Amino acid sequence: MDPVELFRDVAASVPAYRAFLAEHGISADEDDFSRLPMTTKDNYTRRHPLPDLCRGGVIGDMIAVSSGSTGVPSFWPRSARDEQVIAARFAEVFDAFEARSRRTLAVVCFALGTWVGGLFTLACLRHLAERGYPVTCVAPGSDKREILRVVPELGPHFDQVVLLGYPPFLKDVIDSGAGWERWDLKLVTAGEVFSEEWRTLVAGRAGIADPVSGIASLYGTADAGVLGNETPLSVEIRRFLASRPDLARELFGSSRLPTLVQYDPDVRYFEEHEGTLLFSGDNGIPLVRYHIADEGGLLTHERLLSFVRGHGFEPSRGGTTMPFVYVFGRSHFTVSFYGANVYPENIAVGLEQPEVSASVTGKFVLEAVEDAGLDRRLTVTVELRPGLDPEPGIREAVGASILRQLLRLNSEYAAYVPEHRRPPDIVLRPAGDPEYFPPGAKHRYTR
Repeated sequence: MDPVELFRDVAASVPAYRAFLAEHGISADEDDFSRLPMTTKDNYTRRHPLPDLCRGGVIGDMIAVSSGSTGVPSFWPRSARDEQVIAARFAEVFDAFEARSRRTLAVVCFALGTWVGGLFTLACLRHLAERGYPVTCVAPGSDKREILRVVPELGPHFDQVVLLGYPPFLKDVIDSGAGWERWDLKLVTAGEVFSEEWRTLVAGRAGIADPVSGIASLYGTADAGVLGNETPLSVEIRRFLASRPDLARELFGSSRLPTLVQYDPDVRYFEEHEGTLLFSGDNGIPLVRYHIADEGGLLTHERLLSFVRGHGFEPSRGGTTMPFVYVFGRSHFTVSFYGANVYPENIAVGLEQPEVSASVTGKFVLEAVEDAGLDRRLTVTVELRPGLDPEPGIREAVGASILRQLLRLNSEYAAYVPEHRRPPDIVLRPAGDPEYFPPGAKHRYTR
């Protein structure tokens, strides 16, 4: 993508962007892209009427809704053209599943209705069918009972079944069913960073023989659809880095392991800004230097491959030479404890260890609270597996597993938190607890 060409086109055709440039004293003839002011929800999309954000002041043929991380709904016009471009990201994922030659049942498990995930995913998958992929879609949405009904009934008619949804929801579906290996299951996730322990655990329960090529994550946003996708190459590299936290810190500058995806620079133009990501792209609302506030960065294909090879790892998966973008998520989802940033990803790895994973669902809520003596305590409220009572020793095992992974993965925690305060307080709650784990809601991991 030529970002200057996109800028000039948007400046000429989008009323809100023309007004935005005038406010900042920027000419529509500016040819230094880096001089253009960043756009955000607060300084741009929320300040203008929806039609003015679209080309020619005309809203597209569909509108999706996203609550975002703040809970305030945003409206994002879409068009069939947007879907056709983004369908290429789904095509890359489904190519890894060999879906060009295998009859595939795609089960959309994202929420339906006005929310962006379900209907947009369904539309992109139907574009794959139009391109000749033998893909058939069914969309039970986030109705777990309906998913568990349609898969056994329809699965025998296909060579493989692909579930598409949020990671914790798909894990819940898999844990609630049985015999998944009959359908040669694959998973496509979005919306959350997960660990490689999670990938291995869920692959084992789902009967997925090869976690590298059988589970793929999409990096998507309501603002612009899918921006990038995991490939077998990116997953293989991420699994290597998961086994070497020292190298992950050297490469990414953080103890967290980010989502690592590849993206098409002809469709999305990414930039880094102070450890966060900007992108530009042609969408229902065209966006120029849009600051999405995701923490992350960019790596060329050559740099990343050189890095891992320099540390003795030679990837066995080939494929695209597209660049990489890594994404941590947003910093306000952390909890500060004795000056250390505690990330949900650190806690999740502790719950995915073999000694505790059979007892818990993987959902939790992380809090830093004051006890009766006004001392700060790190509290983790954990959801038990359905029908499981808190047996003796579970709470202690969960706490010990979380602490081990915190000390292994989070150097700040080990350095900043006094030794006697390091063990987290563990609270066990039943599955579907209405206060912490209400069914059907998008889960929040911090408070």
